Amino acid sequence: MSPIEIRKCNLNELQMYSKIPIAFQVESIYQIKANGTRGIELYEEKVKNPYIKDYDAVKGEGPTRWLKRFDMSNWGIFRAFEDETAVGGAIVAPGIYLGDLDKRFSQLFDIRVHPEKRRYGIGTLLLSAVTDYVQQQSCKYLKIETQNTNVPACKFYMKRGCDLGSIERYAYIGYPENEQEVRLVWYLSI
Repeated sequence: MSPIEIRKCNLNELQMYSKIPIAFQVESIYQIKANGTRGIELYEEKVKNPYIKDYDAVKGEGPTRWLKRFDMSNWGIFRAFEDETAVGGAIVAPGIYLGDLDKRFSQLFDIRVHPEKRRYGIGTLLLSAVTDYVQQQSCKYLKIETQNTNVPACKFYMKRGCDLGSIERYAYIGYPENEQEVRLVWYLSI
């Protein structure tokens, strides 16, 4: 594999960014088990029928849909290139609204690596670019949302020092394609 270059991009490149696949194979999920006074435990369980999960297909648009909902002018958009071919990307919103305006927090909205290029450290390079960017924005914490169906992402965040901040079992009620999923929110101190 050739060296990877991470580049900060602008909103005009969001359509190209969206062409990097985010889909992954769900082979296992994290089940949540309450352990009385010892807390909550995540345990991995194989699914009977593995399936493909594609976040972009859920709404049919990919990241370009955020332009309709948010002012993305100060968001960090990063793309990873190998020999001028885009192989990954990450999008972060610095200083997000979390019930009250708290500029200490940023939200990782998206991180993706082309399926053929996963497990080569590209995600780690992208996360590093994101944390450098939000640190320059005086943010202290990075908030990351994923689901119990994305075990590889959860393991990735755990390995990078993220702490599980909340487990929301009913976060997707009203979204039939996701109702059975559990939202897992991770935090990374920067």
